[in-house]
Amino acid sequence: MSEERWPTEIRLSGDKRSLTVAFEDGGRFALPAEYLRVSSPSAEVQGHSPSERKVIGGKQDVAILSVEPVGNYAVKLTFDDMHDTGLFGWSYLYDLGREYRKRWATYLAELEERGLSREPARRSAVKPAPTPPTGEGSCGSGCGCH
Repeated sequence: MSEERWPTEIRLSGDKRSLTVAFEDGGRFALPAEYLRVSSPSAEVQGHSPSERKVIGGKQDVAILSVEPVGNYAVKLTFDDMHDTGLFGWSYLYDLGREYRKRWATYLAELEERGLSREPARRSAVKPAPTPPTGEGSCGSGCGCH
């Protein structure tokens, strides 16, 4: 069984874009919200087996809305895209911090392989339908017939 890690501090940054987690052994990690979101331990992201794990793109601008303790073993993070189903245990947070460079490089490579981007999808501007001139029908004669 792996060694249990115990946090001494969990702090959400003022801009809600990173979570700092410090541990008893001196480990201290500033984990970006995007990294936490795409690494969520939820079944929605991880699936029920390694082959079901999803690569999530478009989360570059995600923020953490709340950090809630779950017993004495984890925190539940709620992100501004309303994802909130992953429970981040202490050992998992420690591993995310310790393995950040390797995991992040793997994530970026997986995005590229799948043609995905970190950028959120942008909605295209929808042009409003033209409105008839005030006081006139749609035929333009003022008859109000259309």
